[in-house]
Amino acid sequence: MITQCHACSKQLKLSEKMLVSIKKLGPGKTIRIKCPGCEEAIVLDSSLLASGKGGSPPVTEKPSPPKQQVKPPSPPDISWLEEGVFDQDDVIEDVPLALILMEDSPHRDSIIESIEGIGYKTEVVKSSKEAMEKMQFVEYSAVVMHSQYEKQNLRTSAFHHYMCDMNMSRRRFIFYTLIGPEFKTLYNLQALAYSANLVVHEAEIPYFNVILRKAIPEYEELFGPITEELRLQGK
Repeated sequence: MITQCHACSKQLKLSEKMLVSIKKLGPGKTIRIKCPGCEEAIVLDSSLLASGKGGSPPVTEKPSPPKQQVKPPSPPDISWLEEGVFDQDDVIEDVPLALILMEDSPHRDSIIESIEGIGYKTEVVKSSKEAMEKMQFVEYSAVVMHSQYEKQNLRTSAFHHYMCDMNMSRRRFIFYTLIGPEFKTLYNLQALAYSANLVVHEAEIPYFNVILRKAIPEYEELFGPITEELRLQGK
């Protein structure tokens, strides 16, 4: 039996074995073969045997249309890189705050310059009472206090006691630094004894920027994962 490719009109002679297979097809069932001329698929069904002379013309499957590609979004405008100008809304306003409890002096100026040099915004208070009032409403990321700020022993300092008694849900997020002649710089055991995160001898104040760049990353590396997990658990 002869049939014809719908795509290239090439005539194909079907073998007896193929005819037997077509004859066994049930209603709605088909057989696909590849045209040797154009390699398009040819669909054969039992209607081919209806007249004994080729029956209904075979249907050649048409190739599926190519899928339409999704157009990606345009890249961002970076013209501001050369101009150095960008929208005010893009400015990051969440700058960490640092509270300074020190008398006006060149040492305090050096401390402020060092802290602001690593990205903090500093605030200075006139008394420990003002500092405690501010801390009720403002979230400070760092607090720096000189041991002689209240003109008395640190153990009897009202503000130091305030820091030591603070609820840990707040305290663990504040980097508390004590400065004074009685401290040994970066001596963690002494800092722990005073419930502080860092102690600095006032003779090392000129190196305070370098000290912070070492101490704060070490603190965050040690306690960062712990505090983040506790924060997620609401503790």
